[in-house]
Amino acid sequence: MKQQKLLINGERLKNELERFANFGRTENNGVTRLSLSEEDRLARDYFCSCCEELGMSIKIDDMGCIYATLEGVENKNPIVIGSHLDTVKKGGRFDGVLGVVAGLEVVRVLVENNIQTQTPITIVNFTNEEGARFEPSMMASGVLSGKFKKSEMLKKMDSGGITFEQALNQSGYAGDRDNRLTDASAFLELHIEQGPILEKESTSIGIVECVLGMVCYEIEITGESDHAGTTPMDMRKDALFTANNLITEIRKRLSGLDSELVYTIGRVSVLPNIHTVIPNQVNFSLEARHKNPDTIRLVEEIIQGLPQSEMKEGCEVKTTKLWDRETVWFNEEIYHLLQQSAESLGYSYKRMVSGAGHDAQFIASFIPSAMVFVPSMNGKSHCEEEFTHWRDCEKGVNVLLEAVLTMLGNERQV
Repeated sequence: MKQQKLLINGERLKNELERFANFGRTENNGVTRLSLSEEDRLARDYFCSCCEELGMSIKIDDMGCIYATLEGVENKNPIVIGSHLDTVKKGGRFDGVLGVVAGLEVVRVLVENNIQTQTPITIVNFTNEEGARFEPSMMASGVLSGKFKKSEMLKKMDSGGITFEQALNQSGYAGDRDNRLTDASAFLELHIEQGPILEKESTSIGIVECVLGMVCYEIEITGESDHAGTTPMDMRKDALFTANNLITEIRKRLSGLDSELVYTIGRVSVLPNIHTVIPNQVNFSLEARHKNPDTIRLVEEIIQGLPQSEMKEGCEVKTTKLWDRETVWFNEEIYHLLQQSAESLGYSYKRMVSGAGHDAQFIASFIPSAMVFVPSMNGKSHCEEEFTHWRDCEKGVNVLLEAVLTMLGNERQV
C-alpha cells in the first residue's frame, strides 16, 4: 500500500479561522479583539471548549496564558505550538490567531487518525502580544522569558485607566505562576508574513531564521523662533530646514550600507508649529533593523555623528538612544526540520528574516524555537484588508504537521 502523507483539513481550518473572526469582527471584515476585552474572553472560552472536545487538559498561568495539552504516553517535555488571539484595533483575521488555530488543526489530525504520541503536544495562547491595549507588546512572553518584570506589567493601564491586573482578574483568566511554560522540546509559531516578499516572489512558505536586531534613536534639533516674514533667510536658525538636511543626509548614508537594512523616521514633532513662526525645535525618531550587529553599529555611528554635521545651519543637534535589541536567531535544527518538511510536501519556500517582533523571539531564549511565514496579500497586516489565501494557510499548517510528525517519529500509512 502506497504511503501517503497526513494532511490537514483545509476547509475545517478555514471555517475555524472564520469562527474566531466572529469574536470582534468589524463592519469591513476585520477584527478588533483587544487583549482581555470581552471579545478576547469569548475567543478564549471558545478556544478552551475546542481543546476540551479533543480531550486536552487546560492550564492557565499568572499572565493569563492558556496551555492546552494532549498528553503523551511518556512524561516528556512537550512540543508546543501557538501564538496569540488578541488583535490591534481594526486588525485582520489572520495575525496571531492562525498560529493558535494551526495547533488546533494539528491536534485534530492526530486525534482523528488515532495517533497516540509519546510526547505531549501543547497549544499556547500568549496574552497581550499586540500591546494594543496594554503596552508593551509581547507582554506575557516577555515576562515568561524574564525580559519584563511582572510587577511592572500588572500596573500598565489602558486608555480608560484600567490596569492589566484588573483586566486579567475581570476576564477570569488569572491563573497560577506554577503553570507557566518553562520547558519544552520545541516551540513552533506559524504566522502571516505581514510583508510583501513571499507574494511578490510567488513563494508559499517562509522559513524564518531570525528576528532582526534593531536600534531606535531620537534626534532633537534646536534653533531659534523668529517672525516668518521679517527675518532674512541668511539670518535664520530654522530647526525644520536643518531636520530636512539631516534626514536627506541620513537616507543617503544609510542607503549605502546594505540593501537589507531597513530604517524608518516614523515620528516627527515641530515647535511651535505655527505657520507665521520659524520652527525653533524639531524632534524625530529614527529606527533601523538588520540581522548583522556590525551593520547596526555602523548605523549608530552615523546617527551619533549628526551633531558634527556640516548641514546644521547654526542649529544644535542632540541624539538620544531610546532602546535596542539584538538579533534573535532561531534553533538551527528545527529550522532545517521545517525546511525539510516544506521540501517533502513539494511547497516552494525561502529563507527569511522577521522584521516584526513575535512571541517566538522571547520564547527562543529558553526553548528551542522556530517560525514559519505564509504570504500576506499585498503585504497588508494590522488592518482590515489583511488577507492570506486559504490555500496558503493550509500549506503553512501542513508544514507544522509534517514537522511535528517527524519529531514524534510517527510514520503512518493512510
